[in-house]
Amino acid sequence: MNKSEQLRQAFENIVNEMKTCGAWDAPAPAPEAYENMGAFGMKTMALEQWLKYVFVPAVQECVDGKRPWPPTSSVGAHAIREFDGANDRAELVSRLCEFDHLFRG
Repeated sequence: MNKSEQLRQAFENIVNEMKTCGAWDAPAPAPEAYENMGAFGMKTMALEQWLKYVFVPAVQECVDGKRPWPPTSSVGAHAIREFDGANDRAELVSRLCEFDHLFRG
């Protein structure tokens, strides 16, 4: 499996886990939440919202070949901090870390 295929599979695993753990049910942020939202939307929205409404669409564009893959990813590292102690998000954190790992080499 080449890197693009690995990234596509990792992305599908993230979306599936978001649906399994309930993160997919995050409500849409208000339109103004997208202005000056900061890294991972930290200033204006919950991580679940950022994942569904910012991360997923951006990665889908990469999967579809509409934009290049970024050179790095640290979404898993951020999720470790954000979801610390949230056992219901442990598998999602693992999936996000697997995604990050694909950018390391």
